Formats: sequence, C-alpha cells, structure tokens
Amino acid sequence: MHVIVCIKQVPDTTNVRINPKTNTLMREGVESIINPFDEYALEEGLRLKDMTGAKVSVVTMGPPQAAVVLREAMARGADDAYLVSSRAFGGADTLATSYTLSMAIRKICGGRTPDLVLFGKQAIDGDTAQVGPGVSEFLDVPLVTYVKSLKADKSSYQVTSVMDDGEHVVTGSFPCVMTVLKEATTPRFAPLAGWRKAAKAEIAAFDEKALAADPIRIGLTGSPTKVVTIFPPPTKGGGEKVDARTDAAAGAQAIADFLQKKGLVKA
Repeated sequence: MHVIVCIKQVPDTTNVRINPKTNTLMREGVESIINPFDEYALEEGLRLKDMTGAKVSVVTMGPPQAAVVLREAMARGADDAYLVSSRAFGGADTLATSYTLSMAIRKICGGRTPDLVLFGKQAIDGDTAQVGPGVSEFLDVPLVTYVKSLKADKSSYQVTSVMDDGEHVVTGSFPCVMTVLKEATTPRFAPLAGWRKAAKAEIAAFDEKALAADPIRIGLTGSPTKVVTIFPPPTKGGGEKVDARTDAAAGAQAIADFLQKKGLVKA
C-alpha cells in the first residue's frame, strides 16, 4: 500500500507579506511552518503505516526552502520526500497547483496511481479547500472530503465524513483522495532519532521538465484565477460608549437616541 501525503509550507500567520506587483504571497525570507491541517493528514498516513505497513511519501510544491517541512515530515516517520520546485510554478492558483501536484504524484508512482492521497482540509494561507478535490479530478479517482475518522486495510476503507447535514459513514476501495479534519487524530512529535535520520535523507526535486508538465497549465500562465488588487480592511472606529450602570433609564434613552439618529428606528 502506498500513501502519499501532500503538505504545504505556509507563512506563519503573523508574518504574511504580499508582493505588491504580482499580488501573490512572498515566501522567501519569511518564517514558515507546516500547514497545520496537513499535520493531521500526515498523522493519518503514519497511522496507516503503523497498522498496515504502508509506505508513506510526502510531497510539497514550493520554493527550495520548503524542503524544511519535508524533513520534518520524515522525522515524524515518512519514508521519502519530494520537492516540486521551479520558478515556472510560481504564482499558481488552485487549478494550476492541482495539475502540477497530480503530475508529481504520477511521477513518484512511476505513472501509476497511488492507493491513497491525503490532504489537510485546507491551507491556512488560502483557505480554499480546492487543491485536494482538484488533484482527485486530475488523477480521476474518487474523493472523500472532511474525514473525521479513518479505518482501512490494504484494499478498502471506512471513514466518517462531516457534512453540512451531519456525519456520514463512507466505505469504498482504493485508490482514493481524502481531505482530513483536525478532529481525526493528534499529530505525533518527531523523536530525536527521526530528526537525525531526516537530516541526512536525500530529497528528490522535480521541476517542470522532470514532470513533463504542459507549460500552459502551470504557474501564472495556467491560472485562470487572477488577483486584481489586495488591500487591508478599513480600520474600525472606536464607536460611542454608553455607561448605564448608574442610570439605566438614561443609558437606554441614549441608545434609543443613537439608533434614531442613524435612521434605524423611528421616534
């Protein structure tokens, strides 16, 4: 059984910067972390390794510095890691990213489809939750989203999926793509021995040529979604304070007068 976990390096939420020319995230020189939701997907993959002996590969698309999160995943127990990196991939939206990752997954598997591909439910820098479903479409395999619990053997699975109308039990056979909720599990810590092993591990790197990717389907060129402008929300004013602790009637009247002034109530 081969499980591939797609993880993403995201900027620490306190250090997000935007390129004013391209309106894309500036990742170079910014302190980054593993996308927190991807940690739960990784743990589910490692649990399957513990239970079934599955092979767990991790892959990320990003600049060279993204290798840091791959080594952390290997320190926790992943068997191998792959970095999808090239300036040609820069500025990709979710469609171009999904295409590129699907090409990388097929490359990792020698042209075949892996048994299971895991994603966190979404990335904290984009919050679209679209890449997992997009990869499912490009790989032409079934998709199960918002997985709360996962039980599997080497050929089939049973999951609890959280939907708007409640929880659903879904069963099926591999291959499959899943997106995982934080309620599914608790990520493990990487032991010191794992860090030592990961520090020496080789990480394979793929560019667009290695993937034989269609140049019109990657990066900004392959991204139909365009960010026209980005601006901070307007600063909220301090408002008016009414202290009714000593005179409740006067406080109530002050609020009524304010609402009437704004045209929200009639006298």
